Amino acid sequence: MAEPIPAQKAPYAVEVEAGKKYFWCACGRSQKQPFCDGSHKAVGLSPLPYEATKSGTVWFCGCKATKHRPLCDGTHKSL
Repeated sequence: MAEPIPAQKAPYAVEVEAGKKYFWCACGRSQKQPFCDGSHKAVGLSPLPYEATKSGTVWFCGCKATKHRPLCDGTHKSL
């Protein structure tokens, strides 16, 4: 299995809707960051589902190294 690659060294601000499910790219290879486009199939990693509990801005991890997947925890600052 391949390791994830950083898509960018900053989070992605995304407006989410309460009750809607999103699929965060865990591999870093998607062309539709921060969401999955199926690119993981070639490397053996899978996207992570995220269901919004309320509407508003969510900061999805772009470096793929967060400990609070799929949300940013600031890890990108130390990369």
